[in-house]
Amino acid sequence: MHILSIQNVVKQYKNHRAVDGVSFDMKKGTIFGMLGPNGAGKTSLIRIITSITGADEGQVLLEGVQVNQKTTERIGYMPEERGLYKKMKVGEHLIYLALLKGLSKQKAKKKIAFWLERFEIESWKDKKVQELSKGMQQKVQFIATVLHEPPLIILDEPFSGLDPVNTNIIKEEIRRLNDEGASIIFSTHRMESVEEICEDIVMINQGKIALTGNVQTIKDQFKENKYAFTLGENPSHLPSIEGIELISNSGNDIVIQSTNTEQVNTFLKAVIDQGMMIKSFHEILPSINEIFIKLVGKSSINE
Repeated sequence: MHILSIQNVVKQYKNHRAVDGVSFDMKKGTIFGMLGPNGAGKTSLIRIITSITGADEGQVLLEGVQVNQKTTERIGYMPEERGLYKKMKVGEHLIYLALLKGLSKQKAKKKIAFWLERFEIESWKDKKVQELSKGMQQKVQFIATVLHEPPLIILDEPFSGLDPVNTNIIKEEIRRLNDEGASIIFSTHRMESVEEICEDIVMINQGKIALTGNVQTIKDQFKENKYAFTLGENPSHLPSIEGIELISNSGNDIVIQSTNTEQVNTFLKAVIDQGMMIKSFHEILPSINEIFIKLVGKSSINE
């Protein structure tokens, strides 16, 4: 079942087409990566999903219903540009935002207490937002996003500015919320965490879809039949097998490429027959970043 369906969505700003005929479906209960360089159209599409702006063409369905101001209560959105009121106290701010999402004050207080304890920031409840570090503000923004337990959570660059410790904390909460049934869109122009936490992705470039599908399936589609293995000792020479090309030979670490996958086993057997021990062996799959570069010709998605 699809929690979100994007159908031929177009968004035009004067002479710039930010979203150009985008269509994809997001399965319920998944962590879905929305990838692309800055300016690709990701944020414009998110604004349409959350009804901040409307599409010029096409439609967006949330659980089969056209998105509107009422469906926004079923979405938790953490924008890249954080929107906290600096002079409000943390606890009061979270209650205010929870009430806007339809929670009662009593229920909001209970949930806020849970999250403040979980992030070990109970002592910051009566501090003003402006007194918090950027990392602490990120945690407060994350709490505000998920407090009302929406079925769809959208996180736009959630790790921006976070140190590794706080990044891992947020990653753990993303996984936990997903395990509990939440569907999560993870929008980013950086690849470090995509392959680690996302099941499916859509790559967007210049407002159009470059690629969409399951992460593992996509990597399998773009693999180049390269294999890496480590030997127990430095080889004096390696066997020459038709269909096998030696890509690199760095001491015990060997990389080969096969034009005939059936010959890989023949090559490995020949290595063993020469009296060498193979300590490890694996197929080299391309990274999502490498696939994006291949598709759109960018030097790096991370730039």
